[in-house]
Amino acid sequence: MKKILLLAMTFAFVNINAQSTISAADIMEDIKQGKDVSYKNAVIEGTLDFTYMDEAMEKLPKKKKKSWWGNNNYSNKIEKLIDVNVSFENCTFKDDVLAYIPDEDSGYTFTASFEKEAIFSGCTFEGKAMFKYSTFERASDFSGTDFQEDSTFKYAKFETDTDFTRAKFSEVATFKYAKFDKNVSFANSVFEDSATFKYANFYDGVSFANAKFEEDLNIKYMKVRGDFNISKMSVAYSIDSKYTKINGKGFSKYLLEKN
Repeated sequence: MKKILLLAMTFAFVNINAQSTISAADIMEDIKQGKDVSYKNAVIEGTLDFTYMDEAMEKLPKKKKKSWWGNNNYSNKIEKLIDVNVSFENCTFKDDVLAYIPDEDSGYTFTASFEKEAIFSGCTFEGKAMFKYSTFERASDFSGTDFQEDSTFKYAKFETDTDFTRAKFSEVATFKYAKFDKNVSFANSVFEDSATFKYANFYDGVSFANAKFEEDLNIKYMKVRGDFNISKMSVAYSIDSKYTKINGKGFSKYLLEKN
């Protein structure tokens, strides 16, 4: 009886472990079928491609189209809209998570945007996290998330609430040209490599309270309207704040007035 019970417990333990590892391909299939995606404490294996590049390529010309006289009137950007809720809490992505793929062979650039919630809170990205050109129409959450490899939110647009509180960026973090329509927090975040918010626009305030920038910080041409919280923010090396505007004032003038 004890042996049977032990075997049953062992089987249950193995089964639970097996359920905690999810295939990225299965997630992509659920999204394709119109199902909301929600995982907690799971390990995701395989490249999670929100652009569905391979599928899109089957319907595209083999070579990119060139506009007349070489003008850029024809866009080679192929956009995918994720129209279901996507939620990952305390999950680990073992491979790349891609909402942006510049395919050199075809000349097309594949991007993905999120129509509903996009939650990646407390997650670990062991591979790349590419969200260049992504639009987040509903709430998005990257709080407590660990970006261990390359990450980019260049040209990303956040139309409502978003959160990067306690996020950690081990490699270069890029928010160049990003737009935030609502107040966003990077409080207590750690940037171990260079960080750029060049040309970024914050239309309803931003918090960098207690944020640590362990290399350079580039906020050149950055614009902020609303609250600008940089209390106890630290930058190890230089801050490039040329042409930065905080509620219409230069960065240096803003600091003088605050002090």
